[in-house]
Amino acid sequence: MYDISIMIKENYSLFHNNTFGIDAKCSYFIEYGTIEELKDALAFTKEKGVKMLHIGGGSNLLFTQDFNGVVLHAISKDIKIIEDTEHEVYVQADAGVVWDDFVDWTISHKLYGLENLSLIPGEVGASAVQNIGAYGIEACQYIAQVNTLEIATGKTKIFDVKECDYGYRHSIFKSTLSGQYIITSVIYKLSKKFTPHLEYGALKSLLTQHKLSEQEVTARQLRDLIINVRNEKLPNPKEIGSAGSFFMNPVVTQETYERLAESYPNIPHYPVPGGIKLSAGWMIDQAGWKGKRIGSAGVYEKQALVLVNHGGANGAEIVALAKKIQEDIYQQFGVKIYPEAIYI
Repeated sequence: MYDISIMIKENYSLFHNNTFGIDAKCSYFIEYGTIEELKDALAFTKEKGVKMLHIGGGSNLLFTQDFNGVVLHAISKDIKIIEDTEHEVYVQADAGVVWDDFVDWTISHKLYGLENLSLIPGEVGASAVQNIGAYGIEACQYIAQVNTLEIATGKTKIFDVKECDYGYRHSIFKSTLSGQYIITSVIYKLSKKFTPHLEYGALKSLLTQHKLSEQEVTARQLRDLIINVRNEKLPNPKEIGSAGSFFMNPVVTQETYERLAESYPNIPHYPVPGGIKLSAGWMIDQAGWKGKRIGSAGVYEKQALVLVNHGGANGAEIVALAKKIQEDIYQQFGVKIYPEAIYI
């Protein structure tokens, strides 16, 4: 049985719970603030015998239809230091904490490492599922531990970072353990000393433009620069629906890269474990999709990696647009690109 104190909303519109602005509905919507409330919500789901979907900020989801089941969302927002060592501090953040609020909190408390991940949409729980990344940094480089609740048993389980099988936009929670655990909080290991990560070429250019040296730039200044760049390149979800970067950058073999470089000598590329990472946005731009739209679904005029809802588009229309782009990229470059957004 479940506690009737949890608020259950029926036939609930998810319009404000996904940044694409898709007006899909779910049978039941439950927000919870404690582990006990989460257990009650799972008991309710089991009693109803329906599907369950756990969401964060809805910034990586594309609803292609109504969801016939229960949608859960964490609203717990506690952040606390759990261990303080000579050089590092371990900080635990609840899954419901808005990611960028967490990044801002770390800098305000003189704890460093996450600056390059500023303004990424979503919540802390999703950061550990998606292994979010930007400007040469990934969340897994600073995750120490992921605290979860096993859906089948209602028991808590702790995952050490090595158990999470992190890779580019990948974790065990997206693959072999998908749908089996709900992340309740994440522990990040942060440094007391600020060391700017400027391996990503565009960041060095930014510093030069603003007459800042690598030795002089502060964490707050670096965060502000990254926020400005993201605001210039990416749409504000409050004004135009999107899920940020829609496609993942493909990783290809050295041989494939060399073949492409013969025809496209300026193709952006970055050596990574397992091959060469290419810029999906660059290829989409080269294929002529930047700024195009089909009905109310389109490609953002300032960043080809971003698909947008100009107003009134449904999930199926955006999926159709994405498929056309994927087909064109494969035809022109011989490279397959895959969506980072999750289709529901």
